[in-house]
Amino acid sequence: MSFPAQRPRRLRRSPALRRLVAETRLHPADFILPLFVREGIDAPAPISSMPGVFQHTETSLLDAAEEARDLGLGGIMLFGIPAQRDAHGSAGLDPQGILNRSIRAVKERVGDDLLVMSDLCLDEFTDHGHCGVLDGTGSVDNDRTLEIYAQMGVVQAEAGADVVAPSGMMDGQVAVIRQALDDAGHHNVPILAYAAKYASAFYGPFREAVDSQLSGDRRQYQMDATNRTEALREVELDLSEGADMVMVKPASAYLDILSDVAQISDVPVAAYQVSGEYAMIEAAAANGWVDRRAVVLESLIAIRRAGATNVLTYYAAEVARWLQNKDTTAPSSSAPHSSVEQPEYPRTADSQPQDDAGYPPVS
Repeated sequence: MSFPAQRPRRLRRSPALRRLVAETRLHPADFILPLFVREGIDAPAPISSMPGVFQHTETSLLDAAEEARDLGLGGIMLFGIPAQRDAHGSAGLDPQGILNRSIRAVKERVGDDLLVMSDLCLDEFTDHGHCGVLDGTGSVDNDRTLEIYAQMGVVQAEAGADVVAPSGMMDGQVAVIRQALDDAGHHNVPILAYAAKYASAFYGPFREAVDSQLSGDRRQYQMDATNRTEALREVELDLSEGADMVMVKPASAYLDILSDVAQISDVPVAAYQVSGEYAMIEAAAANGWVDRRAVVLESLIAIRRAGATNVLTYYAAEVARWLQNKDTTAPSSSAPHSSVEQPEYPRTADSQPQDDAGYPPVS
């Protein structure tokens, strides 16, 4: 027998073989597209730290939702940016507030053909930028915040949200929201819990996206990056409280956490490829340092390979077009039709479209 006896390279010999044995594939239904809608603007507003991503008007949001539906995305996650804020985030409770009326408008446009998920948190609505109401010392009051979260969950469900997604990392938030939904007759509205959400520097561009009023940080309630076991405790608590799905956020720098969570969870696990992850890829591509398409796809494959059932990503619509071999050029209109339009970047030597197991067609 010749040496070596084992030759794993046999299965890497051609694109067809690599495609055949690929363990991880991408599909448009894997992706959830975050969308921002801002009250009081009359044209989509570019987000400078996230090239190609916009704050939508209430009209352009509907176009983006229609495109997400037509591309077969798994869903969209809506974030509302109000014109007026206060200490208690009152706009988040207003049935006619920007987020809730946008949920209603999107559902009227797309019906049951696209899942509409709503971010359930106060940070976009408070004048201090924290995810809850503050006590006399300036700290977030966990239990008073839970009372508001319960009301928010019901208001969002009544607006038509298919899934509510509490992201504030308050202790007990899933149980309180589940009870409120059930008491209001919304037994069939699932909860996607931001179960392991870390206090991360990767959120930087998101603060511009939602015009955050935050001064300081959220380390008193979001998780510390040094901790791994704690994430499992957080997930187990959310599961025990009735979470229908759980999330790890951010994604790329926390693939170990994502893998751990996927192993213990008996419900679907999502991961959020956050604004800073997006911005780094865009910056490197803009300088011609990386092959943009290849890096985007590899980053998403890594998140799926680590155990994510679904990925929240600002690339969702663009990658869905790639996977379906649709035109990847930006629309001729100056108004965006999706959350992301691909800017013109220098192309690296290996930036031709690839058809391989690493960059698979729709499975």
